[in-house]
Amino acid sequence: MQRIKLTHLIFVLAIAALAGACKTPKKVSAIPNAKSPYPLMVGTFNSAQQAEEDSDFFNITLHMYPIWENENGNWLYVEQAMTSRQEKPYRVRVYKVEKVGAGEYRSVVYKLKNQDRFIGKWKDPAFFNGFDESILEEREGCAVYLTNTEKDVYEGATKDKTCSSTLREASYAHSTVRIEKDRIISLDQGFDKDGNVVWGPTKGGYIFVKVDPTAN
Repeated sequence: MQRIKLTHLIFVLAIAALAGACKTPKKVSAIPNAKSPYPLMVGTFNSAQQAEEDSDFFNITLHMYPIWENENGNWLYVEQAMTSRQEKPYRVRVYKVEKVGAGEYRSVVYKLKNQDRFIGKWKDPAFFNGFDESILEEREGCAVYLTNTEKDVYEGATKDKTCSSTLREASYAHSTVRIEKDRIISLDQGFDKDGNVVWGPTKGGYIFVKVDPTAN
């Protein structure tokens, strides 16, 4: 009888081991293109045209490319730099785009720990597969909330006075964003405790035109 029980136990363990070996990670589908700002954010953009027409604006390049595509969520690795100095970006971030309601989305902003090792990896997004979310540090209060206002258009901003900033004696930062099919209009500003602008453009947002023909 004990021999029969032992044989049965071995059989059960073998089946369990086989099931574990055959199990594949669950792939979470991306948010449908027609109902998300995520695919519109993918690509390389620059403000060259705006800078040429108005000297108050710099020629800036923005790279945003998908990472961790098989994981839960819609992640983008982001670099922003003067076009003439793309090897030295002044902003290195990861965004996670989440649906929060009907036609409502949130782009959560993260800094990267030891960010220098990731610079330029927008060209090789698979590099991030060797890492997990432990490399990220959320910028609390700096998420951008977006609403689908018309076809292929999303507009939104950060919450009021929730995104802290100490740059140039600022107290907080505020961002407004408009995402269209072929461009992103972004206004980032820093304010002191009295509500005065201490950094960022005062004439309006940067107009980043999509220049990567392979992106959606």
